[in-house]
Amino acid sequence: MHTLERITIGPEIRFGKPCIRDTRITVGEVLGFLAGGGSEAELLTDFPQLSHDDVLACFGFAAERERRLLALPAA
Repeated sequence: MHTLERITIGPEIRFGKPCIRDTRITVGEVLGFLAGGGSEAELLTDFPQLSHDDVLACFGFAAERERRLLALPAA
């Protein structure tokens, strides 16, 4: 499975926020947990339906979104 295929977006689930496939766990929740100092091991213990590949997919999704942002013109 391609990494980004693990991320789904549907208007009927979590108001269209990007989620890990077949769950209601959002990319933002995963990244926020890790950015807040939580470890991947803690995340996977708290959410056993997630895998290491799901965490990597969140990073990949965020990186791809960042690449697509338009650079703001200099003031």
